[in-house]
Amino acid sequence: MTIKQGDHVGTLTLPEIKGGDFNLEAYSGKRYLLGFFRFASCPFCNMRVHELVEKHGKLPEDFKIVAIFDSPLDNLQRFSSGHNAPFPILADANNIYYKKFGVRHSVFGMTLGMVKRFPTMLNAMFAKGYIPWRIKGSMTTMPLDLLVDENGIIQAAYSGKDEGDHMPFEQILAFAGKN
Repeated sequence: MTIKQGDHVGTLTLPEIKGGDFNLEAYSGKRYLLGFFRFASCPFCNMRVHELVEKHGKLPEDFKIVAIFDSPLDNLQRFSSGHNAPFPILADANNIYYKKFGVRHSVFGMTLGMVKRFPTMLNAMFAKGYIPWRIKGSMTTMPLDLLVDENGIIQAAYSGKDEGDHMPFEQILAFAGKN
C-alpha cells in the first residue's frame, strides 16, 4: 500500500537510538514530519539529518520530527548518535513500517542519486565523515517524507526520486507554521 495525502498515519512503535521504544501517539495533537531514510551509514541520509538538526531552531517549538531508518538499532546507534538530534531517530530493521507506508525501492533512483548528487556525497563523506562503513539495510530504499497534522492525517507525501531527494525544508517550515 502506498500512503498518500488524506490517509491516517495510524500507530507506530519502534526502538529509539536513545533507548526504549518511541510511540507515535506521543505526538497526538501535534503537527510533525515523519521521514523514512535508507540504511544508517548512508551519506545522503546523514546529510539530511544534519540539515534537520541545524534548522530545527527555525521550526515552532510544538512542531515535531521523527526519523526512521531501514537499519538495525545497534548499527543506527553507531552511525546516528553523533547527531545529538533533538528528535527521535528510530530503527525499523524488519521494514514493518516501510512496507506499511509503501516506501519505494529503486535501483535507478539509487544510481541517479550517486550521479546527480556526487558533490553532495563527497561532501558528506569527506567533509562531514558520513562514510558508509557498514551497510545494514537496503541501498535501494528511496526517501519518503510525510507531513502529518494534529489529527494524524497526512497533509503532504513526498517520495524521493533518488536517494538524496527529500521534501524541501521550506515546505516543512510552511506546514509547521500553520495554526
